[in-house]
Amino acid sequence: MPFPLADHVIQLAYDPGISPKGGGLPGLAVLKNVVNSINMFALIAVVGALAVSLGVWAWGHHTGGHQAEANGKKGAVVAAGAALGLGAANAVVAFFSNLGSQVQ
Repeated sequence: MPFPLADHVIQLAYDPGISPKGGGLPGLAVLKNVVNSINMFALIAVVGALAVSLGVWAWGHHTGGHQAEANGKKGAVVAAGAALGLGAANAVVAFFSNLGSQVQ
C-alpha cells in the first residue's frame, strides 16, 4: 500500500546544496560599493535629522512650545534609532544568515 504523504515529506526534506558564494556574478563589487554609498548617505541624513530635531527640542523648550518640544524629542529618538539600525544592519543580516544556515 503506497504512502503518498511519506513521498511528499521526503521531497520536502531534499537539500538542494545551495549556499551564498562571493564572486559568482559580475558586478558584485559595484553592488557592494553602491550599498555602502547608500548607507553613508543615509547616515549623513540621520545626522542632519538629529541636529534639526535637537534644535526643535531646544527651541520648543525655551519658548514654551510643548508641542514643538515633544516633536523634537520624538525626532531625536527616531534619528537615534535610525542610526542604530543603519550601523547594525550588516551585523543583523550576518547574524540571521548564520542562524538560518544552522536550520536542518
